[in-house]
Parts: sequence; C-alpha cells; structure tokens
Amino acid sequence: MTDSEILNSDTIKTLDTRISEVTVYTDRALVTRRGTVALTGNETELTIASLPATLETDSVRATGSGTIAVRLLGVRTETVYSSEPVGDRTAELTQQIQELQTQRRAIEDKLAARKIQLKFVEGLSEKSVGSFSSSIAKQQIGLNETGELLNFLGTNYLKYVSAIAQHERQQQELDNQIQALQQQLRQVQTPNCQQTFNIIVAIEPSGSGNFELEVSYVVTQAYWTPLYDFRVNTTTNQINLNYLAEVNQNTGEDWTGIALTLSTAKPGLGTLPPKLEPWYIDIVRPKSTQNIEFAMMAMPIERSSAPASAPAPDPARARIAAQTATAEVSREGSTVSFQVGGNTNIPSDGTPHKVTVFSENYPFKPEYIAVPRLVSFAYLQAVVVNPLTGATLLPGKANIFRDNTFVGTVELDNISPGAEFKLNLGIDEGLKIDRELVERQVDKKLIGNQRRTSYAYRLNVTNLQQVQVHLTLREQLPVSRNEQIKVRSTLTNPKIVPGEMGLLEWIIALPPQAKQELYYQFVVEHSPDLTVIGLDI
Repeated sequence: MTDSEILNSDTIKTLDTRISEVTVYTDRALVTRRGTVALTGNETELTIASLPATLETDSVRATGSGTIAVRLLGVRTETVYSSEPVGDRTAELTQQIQELQTQRRAIEDKLAARKIQLKFVEGLSEKSVGSFSSSIAKQQIGLNETGELLNFLGTNYLKYVSAIAQHERQQQELDNQIQALQQQLRQVQTPNCQQTFNIIVAIEPSGSGNFELEVSYVVTQAYWTPLYDFRVNTTTNQINLNYLAEVNQNTGEDWTGIALTLSTAKPGLGTLPPKLEPWYIDIVRPKSTQNIEFAMMAMPIERSSAPASAPAPDPARARIAAQTATAEVSREGSTVSFQVGGNTNIPSDGTPHKVTVFSENYPFKPEYIAVPRLVSFAYLQAVVVNPLTGATLLPGKANIFRDNTFVGTVELDNISPGAEFKLNLGIDEGLKIDRELVERQVDKKLIGNQRRTSYAYRLNVTNLQQVQVHLTLREQLPVSRNEQIKVRSTLTNPKIVPGEMGLLEWIIALPPQAKQELYYQFVVEHSPDLTVIGLDI
C-alpha cells in the first residue's frame, strides 16, 4: 500500500448505510439513509457509495450527531460509471446450459429407442394381419391365440406412443430452458455500463468517537395512488371505508423495513405559479392543412391459488380477529401526510404494493332513484358525509361491496372533510314499481285546426321492506323539436311542475309495506297534415 493510499484510508471513509425512512409523493420520493462510523479525528470526507441513477443531485442534504462535535463543511455528489462483472455469471450460465444439453441428449436417445420399438410393433401388426386371417380361415389357430396377439400389439403400441409423447414434451421443455439461458448469456456478454452516484460529505471532527451520519435525497420513478374499498352493510346502514394506497417504485434500491410516509404534497410542481400561454383560435382549414392538436395531460387513475384447508378451531380458546395496521394522519396547512409504520417492505420492482392508510365506519343515509320509463327497478344510493375530523379522500378508484357482494368500481373525486358524497349500490328489489299506459285518445274533432292526442300513465310504487324509504322517481314528457308540435302537461298527481326538457320528478317517503299511486297526463297538438315521430311509447 502506498503512502497516498494509507493517507486516503485515514482521511476518507466509506459508510455502510441503510434506508430508514421514505416519504412518497405523487411523483417522487424522499429517501433518508443513516449509518454510524468510528472517527479518529483525521477524517476529511465520508462517502456513501453506489446510490441509484434516479437520484436528483440537487436534493441531497446531510446532517448527523455523535459522541464528538463534527462540523459538516459541505456535501456533493459524483457520478460513477461501471460495468457489471460478467465472468462468474457467464461461467454459471454456460454450466447450466451444458447440463441441460446433456439431459436433452439422454432424452433424445430414449426417444430414438422408443421409435424403433414402435416401428417394430407396427411392422409386426402389418405382417400378422394376413397370416392370422389365413390361419383362422383354415382353422389352424384359434380365436384365443388371435386375441392374445391383438392384446400384445395394442398394449405395446399405446405404451410406446405414450412414451414418445412424454419424451417429446420433455425435449420441448428443455429446449425452452436452454433458449432462455442462452438469451441471458447473450445479455450478460453484452457490455452494460451502469451509472451510480456517490455522496461525499466533507467533515471536520473535533476528535475520536462515534458519529451517525444522516443523508436525504429525492429519487424519481416512485409514486403512490389512493385506492378505496367501501363495504356497505344495508342492515345497519353502515359503510366501512378502507383507505388503501398503492405504492409503486422502480428507483433502483429496495425499501426494506422502512418507516413509510405518504404525502399529498406535490414538490414536482415547483414553487412558481404556471405561466399562461396565448390561447389561439382559428378557422377550419382544409384537410390537407396540417392540424396542431393541444393535449392536456391527466394523471392516470389506474391490477388463484386454491385455498388451503384451515385447522379445526379450538373451542377452549376464543378466536381473536386480526387487526390491520393503519397510518397516523398529520396535517401541515393543506398538505396531509400518512405515517404508515416502521416495518414496511417495498422492493424496486415497478409493481404496485398495497398498504393500509386507515379503516373507519361511517353511517350513511339510503336513498332510492327510479326511472320507470327505462327500468322497472329502483336503484339504491348511499349518502355519506366525510367527517369534519376525517382525512381528505383524494381522487382515486373505489371498489364497492354491498353486503359482501362486489357491486362495481367508481372514480372518486376529491372529497374534503365535511363534504357529502354518494355511492351507487345497484338495483334494490325492496321496491316494486309498475308503470301502465292507461290512456291514449285522439279527439275526434279538430280544435283550432289542430289534432289533439291525450296520453296518461299510472305508476304504482310498493315498499316491500320493513323500514321507511325515501324515493326520487323520475319520468319525462316528450319534448317537441318543431314549433308546429305542442306538448302540454294537463295533470300530475301528486301535483308537480315539469322541469327542463319535460322532466317530472317526485320525491316521496314510503312507510313500511306502503303503496302509492302516481299519475300524469299530457296532450300533443299538431296539424293533421303532419306525421309525428317519436310517440311510440
């Protein structure tokens, strides 16, 4: 070892560090590493080596504490380019390929032997047909000998055909394995230059002692998206909200046993407000003219084995239900953070990993929507209020379960604490709705040279449940698109005023087992010379 190398080993030390904390944002992550080193007092630099290429160099920060006073003089990064060692991996792959090729040759020899045996049986069968037929006709051999020969030929034929098919499958499997290993070998033998970063912290220790260095840096290719499970209990009118997070990272380093925090902050958007660019409009140009399209980028919101038999329960011991680890929620202004816990594992594999943020039960108010003209069923909606003490529900996909039955998915908008939102729970057969056309009458006399046709509908709604329900029932009148056709509402019971586009809407409360009748009537007037379309109802 030269004098300069001895000097460097005394003044420059490389730390072994581990990731202790990670804060994941919607488009990146803040990583914290810690490591402890024994200082002699001569050190000038501490190095953390082989950090991933996704590291943003401007984001690196350093701090620390120890049994001695240490001044941190500065922190910088250096880029390191290296090639993967290929010798050992090449030898390993080559040996595996050779072993598989040896197995393939053995299978090939067995396959050739079975084909010779099969050919012999086939030849024996062809030669025996004529000879045995002649011998049977001359009564030189009996049927017993013939049956024994046929059994011999059939049994051996099936045995050899089956063995040949099995050897060919084995041969194909070996070919696939050999091909995959050869592809890996080609990749390994191709030079692959890797980029990593080293973090170098300049220090000035006051003496000898232990010092724990902490560095933090931002990495890209990491993000989290919210995911919700709503489990609706229509018996108790309770909704269990399971707030999940899908964490996805391909940063180049695994997060093992870390304290994970999920943040709604958006550091990637910067600190300055966006600048408006000119908003251009133009005339329609011929198709030959090249069009320029402006696209607005939107964040995407968008992944069995047989169950093992459970051991028999022990009646002497009470069963304790498993509890799901949840996050601690904290707020700083409009930013919300979820501290998930201190033992989270998220590998750098680019696939989503689910963690639970929290699970809460909320009461809901059931409401029913019915459109009898289109569907003769009522649809159940759950009206939920996000508590004032609750967390903001970020936009994301929600899976809805009704009484343990999967109903479907919905995309949630941003729901602030105290805000109300509705979940559609599908058809509910607890309400029966009958719709009947009770009148379609054309006046025999023209009134003001106008032909008048009357229509009337009756709707019967029955509550089959043991509780009172609130129902919004919607019907509609036809809407004229020609000034020569007039549509007028003449009667509604219960009385309501038609809304825009002929909408009729009743809001009713039905006691248990109650029945209510609704009725409406309208007339259509037009010149007898006109043929009206769209009234086939």
